[in-house]
Amino acid sequence: MRLLSYQSIVRITTRHIILKVLFIITLALSSPEFFGQTAFVSGTVTDDQGKPVELANISVIGEKKGTSTNAKGKFRLEVPAEKEIVIGISFIGYADNRDTLQLKDGQEVVMKFQMKPITTDLPGFEVKDERLRTENMVRLDPKNANVVASLTGGVTDIIKTLPGVSSSSELSSQYTVRGGNYDENLVFVNDIEIYRPFLVSAGQQEGLNFINPALTSSILFSAGGFGAEYGDKLSSVLDVKYRKPQELSGSFALSLLGAEFSIGGTDKKNKFTYLVGARYQTNSYLLNSLETKGDYQPRFFDVQSQFTYKINDKWDLSLLGYYSNNRYKVVPSDRETTFGTFKDVMRFKVYFDGSETDKYEMLQGGLTLRYKPRKNMDLRFIISAFTTQESETYDVEGQYWLGLVEGDQSSEEFGDVIQVQGVGTYLEHARNYFLSNVVTVAHKGMTSYDSQFLKWGIQYSYQYVDDELREWEMIDSAGYSLPHPVDVPGSSNPDNPAFELRYFVKGQNVLSSNRIAAYVSYQWNFSLKNNSLFTLTTGLRTYYWDFNNQLTVNPRINMSYKPYKKQNVVFRFAAGLYSQPPFYREMRNMDGTINNDIKAQQALHIILGSDYRFQAWNRPFIFTTEVYYKYLYNIIPYQVDNVRIRYYADQTAKGYATGVDLKVYGEFVKGVDSWFTISFLKTMEDIDGDYYYDYYDADGIKTGTGPEPDPEAAESVKVEPGFIPRPSDRRVNFSIFFQDYIPKAPYLKMHLRLLYGTGLPFGPPDSERYQQTLRMPDYRRVDIGFSYQFIHEATAFSPKNPFRVFKDMEISLEIFNLLQTYNTISYIWIKDVNNRSYAVPNYLTPRLLNIKLTAKF
Repeated sequence: MRLLSYQSIVRITTRHIILKVLFIITLALSSPEFFGQTAFVSGTVTDDQGKPVELANISVIGEKKGTSTNAKGKFRLEVPAEKEIVIGISFIGYADNRDTLQLKDGQEVVMKFQMKPITTDLPGFEVKDERLRTENMVRLDPKNANVVASLTGGVTDIIKTLPGVSSSSELSSQYTVRGGNYDENLVFVNDIEIYRPFLVSAGQQEGLNFINPALTSSILFSAGGFGAEYGDKLSSVLDVKYRKPQELSGSFALSLLGAEFSIGGTDKKNKFTYLVGARYQTNSYLLNSLETKGDYQPRFFDVQSQFTYKINDKWDLSLLGYYSNNRYKVVPSDRETTFGTFKDVMRFKVYFDGSETDKYEMLQGGLTLRYKPRKNMDLRFIISAFTTQESETYDVEGQYWLGLVEGDQSSEEFGDVIQVQGVGTYLEHARNYFLSNVVTVAHKGMTSYDSQFLKWGIQYSYQYVDDELREWEMIDSAGYSLPHPVDVPGSSNPDNPAFELRYFVKGQNVLSSNRIAAYVSYQWNFSLKNNSLFTLTTGLRTYYWDFNNQLTVNPRINMSYKPYKKQNVVFRFAAGLYSQPPFYREMRNMDGTINNDIKAQQALHIILGSDYRFQAWNRPFIFTTEVYYKYLYNIIPYQVDNVRIRYYADQTAKGYATGVDLKVYGEFVKGVDSWFTISFLKTMEDIDGDYYYDYYDADGIKTGTGPEPDPEAAESVKVEPGFIPRPSDRRVNFSIFFQDYIPKAPYLKMHLRLLYGTGLPFGPPDSERYQQTLRMPDYRRVDIGFSYQFIHEATAFSPKNPFRVFKDMEISLEIFNLLQTYNTISYIWIKDVNNRSYAVPNYLTPRLLNIKLTAKF
């Protein structure tokens, strides 16, 4: 109800703005230059089904005249006479319609216009997307990525609203899918696999996501059960294609968070095309809202390019290039965090010395030679290279106070610290350097005949990694270095232990390896006796890695059934084996050493789903349901701190992920697409060989727990923990992506994104994996944006107006974290001299405003 009330206020305010604008227009139209010979154009506007289109915009191109259709699709417009004019008809979700006229003074002409839909967001309603309904893929409209209120860059923020997808930080573009982790997601741009930085440990360090929405023409996503043609990860696939310009065009955007620019075009013969995009982000405005205050100096920059050349009708060449230079520097000064329960409120205060500097430089390129020997065959030869050079260096000292806050509102000391619980210092140090090079040579082919499709491919990759790791942490509480033994008052021989760091890790690893992958996939389309359609796709993918000499063989199958009598329904079934050989992160233990005997993680996917198309309010909708079960084996346990994944590389586990994903997708508001999703998930794992002992005294009372039997205990009982929640075990996830516009003013729009997810498991540092079963608070976030397009297809400019080169221009107001929810991303653990632990939450961003100006030319 609160959201509806807020929208109502916006609508009322907008109407006042519109009335003022109409008053100004009326004054302009009253000037003498508008008196002259006139004529009239009237008529009806319908859609491709012959139904009337209400609120369609009717205008005279180049003139300040316009109107809109009524509920019956009818309109009447006064136009200039005795000269050639162009009537333009536009409506969101439909292609623009134009007609040229020349009328005599006083003449009236009656016309009929039929609008053709251009919406490709509903896969079941477009012939070209009909095949996707038989596969576990969904197509997304790149336009939505450009309008969503986003801190990380569009595309991934749209992905986070899909069923089965979960995210816990608005500062990061990373996401989890159906119980997996960030490392289990495949990302392709123009058939080239994209890698993410290795050393990033917090979302604010991450910088720009690889995918540039301004360059994107196609987005496909699968949350599981994907075909054999996609690579070797356990969870999901994001397949992005960049557009091929047909004419000179470009765009730019300016906001409080940075700027971006893109331009594309072609030569006169349309043989050569170019597309270039550059982005710069400096989110110091965003970071200064965090609880840790200081001098933030983030700088994120990237440039991407795509060049294509058509050699002849059968051969063409394309080159994709990418360079990014990201630098994150912070000199923290202080931090104050209040946390706890309503009755027991704690306050954590820290004063910092030192600084942190992180650098990430990435370069990636891919050259694709495409050959089409005949219309139904496509052969591609791809060579790509990737290199990343990263460094993470910091020396930060924090002097902290932990106190109990007076919670009694009747007390004069309400809100003040009344009792100090701990005083101490911690010092963190890191000198981490990472270098990786990957070179890949691949061939992909596809052919079709009748109703059958054959795909195949083979790929070779060379990988080199040079990793230097050195981290340590010291904690001092009230003059005592921790860990500290228990003092015995009056002892004549006090314990004087050697100085120890709470945490120390050091490693130097250099490795190179070769990988070979191949796949084949075949699809049959059958028409059954009752005219129902049945599709069967079988595939096989193999992978060999010479580091461990492991060969994996993964068969996959996908089936769909479309009843003849109910063609608005499609049923799907998918099953298959999936393997994920380690890249490098999974190989490194907590102490920095490498597990040389590591094997690929593997999973069995079983998915049953359906699409149901229906009409509501005379508009199209799709209701999607998927039930899935994933059996996981030989998986590597891990823990997550912010966005940093640390693996227990010397351990293995078995597990499962099961759940239900539901989505309603369609035109809740005519002409624009929105969706609501809800997901239920349970993912558990059982670590091989893990156990602990419970200690009991002579009376059978439990006295403690430890990794080994206690000789002083009356009895030590061995306990095997069994299945425990995985770090991505988010039981319920709900999301909304909703678009709206003001009636009779469709260029004033609203975009809303809502995310809700139940709490994720976590545990104290240096604890065993089975002890990490506490739960964070639920993640709740609402982002909303309002935009006004003040230059559009019906806007008229004089020949000398400098703005005449723009196709459209709009200004946006974005409100991040509308409900001012303090979400927790991780914890900092503080101990006193008695080793009591306090989990202090690290909160994410509060409510923030952003103003953005975008334009296309």
